[in-house]
Amino acid sequence: MIDIGVNLTNTRFDKDRDLVISRAQSAGIKAMLVTGTSVLASEKALQLCQQYPHYLYSTAGVHPHDADHVSADYLERLRQLAEHHQVKAIGECGLDFNRNFSKPEQQLNVFSEQIQLAAQLNLPLFLHQRDAFEPWFELLQPYFSKIPAMISHCFTGSLAEVKQCLDAGMYIGITGWLCDDKRGQSLQELVRYIPLDRLMIETDAPYLTPKNIKPRPKSSRNEPAYLPYVVTRLAELTDYTETEIVTQTYANTCLAFALGEHHD
Repeated sequence: MIDIGVNLTNTRFDKDRDLVISRAQSAGIKAMLVTGTSVLASEKALQLCQQYPHYLYSTAGVHPHDADHVSADYLERLRQLAEHHQVKAIGECGLDFNRNFSKPEQQLNVFSEQIQLAAQLNLPLFLHQRDAFEPWFELLQPYFSKIPAMISHCFTGSLAEVKQCLDAGMYIGITGWLCDDKRGQSLQELVRYIPLDRLMIETDAPYLTPKNIKPRPKSSRNEPAYLPYVVTRLAELTDYTETEIVTQTYANTCLAFALGEHHD
């Protein structure tokens, strides 16, 4: 298994980050992508990856929540980070009109600039979207043939939206949101429409702890070692076996993020 979205630089991991990583290794996680959500977080993500070569990889980008706070040279700094072989995608970037922590207009600018950067660098896009599907899709549309892969991270949209993403050739990242019978109901109904060759798995740790862990962990903090619970729930809701999900998401991830042969 490869966890494509872990916020490992989050302060909730400060006390035991190395233990969290070794627990992930014991749980069969062969590699992880550490999510960059701002220039600073992307720099920290890469520093962490350099301590675990051939195991950790990262993304470099600015999350829509951080769009209002970008520096004048943020794109140049992302470009420099992306030159490093452990940085495998531009992101997490996109639009979030759910909370509007940054002004929508500025979110659109910063997202648009990162799409162009990914195209220039020939890198995948690690994408975020909440309550902004139409403008988000519209900005991406001209780039479907120009960017090697697009990953709709932590997908929580509708069936119509997932079909639109799949028709555009995107990969769909599924998190522990799927394991929440209240919030995740619509996701539970649409996962069977995602073909195996478009599927990826992720924890989005420390967030979205799978609700199907028994007994419940004492801490509310999610961690990469819990990724198998997402696989289990996926297998229950689709015609795919756990082995098929593990094998194919692994292959998809290696292909999309150009992870090479480190994990075979």
